[in-house]
Amino acid sequence: MNEFDPILDLMYDYCEAMELDVDTLIHESGAAQLEVNFEHADPLSRADQVFLFKRTMREAAMRHGIYATFLAKPMENEPGSSMHIHQSLVDTETGKNVFAGARKGQHSKTFMHYLGGLQKYVPAAMAIFGPNVNSYRRLAFGEVSPKNVQWGYDNRTCGLRVPLDTPENTRVESRFAGSDVNPYLALAATLACGYLGIQEKLEPTPPLAGSAHAKGYDLPRSLEEAIVLLRKSKPLRAMLGERFVKAYTSVKEKEHQTYLRVISSWEREFLLLNV
Repeated sequence: MNEFDPILDLMYDYCEAMELDVDTLIHESGAAQLEVNFEHADPLSRADQVFLFKRTMREAAMRHGIYATFLAKPMENEPGSSMHIHQSLVDTETGKNVFAGARKGQHSKTFMHYLGGLQKYVPAAMAIFGPNVNSYRRLAFGEVSPKNVQWGYDNRTCGLRVPLDTPENTRVESRFAGSDVNPYLALAATLACGYLGIQEKLEPTPPLAGSAHAKGYDLPRSLEEAIVLLRKSKPLRAMLGERFVKAYTSVKEKEHQTYLRVISSWEREFLLLNV
């Protein structure tokens, strides 16, 4: 971290001036990979802050002659970057966390239904959580990136992690979104998945104690697959808005088609004179 002190000091000054609620900043496992955490608050304000933070961080880095990137998988032999979303629901009248159960160590039915909704609908929402062709490289080649919709207590191999905490801090951490997401759409999509679970009274699978990677893939493996799943999910389309989903998937489909037109250096190196 000390190597980046001048940049981070400037970043903190910028964040303070912009009233961004940056909580902690630590070094992650990848080369030059940093993790930033924001204070817990309502989703719209968090989306605003993430959006502004990206611009703030890029500006602070550029002032020191380097680039800050939020690409999901910027380097082939280094871990990718995500945007983990911690979610809880609060009763506006009582101020109590409705995910907490009546007794200590228990979770409410609402919480379990919310989890069930995430498990069922996250695969269909992956075009939002993984909005670019590069997003799926993080999921495919990351050691701790999710491959499926398993959930577990403090289990970081699961796509849905439930931290061990006090009843008032009961929450679920969704680990699907990459750092390249539109924060407004990512927060809206994860809330929509959970809300559909509450509406449909869905039940989640039992919590997983071991590695979730052995369970294989539940998620689409490419942007193309993700677009198809989103278009097929009538409940999620209705929740997000038919007009929005049509426009969004059309844009993403065009981006994918444009990507396929580019002949990569890998193809030239391994196929040009060998096929």
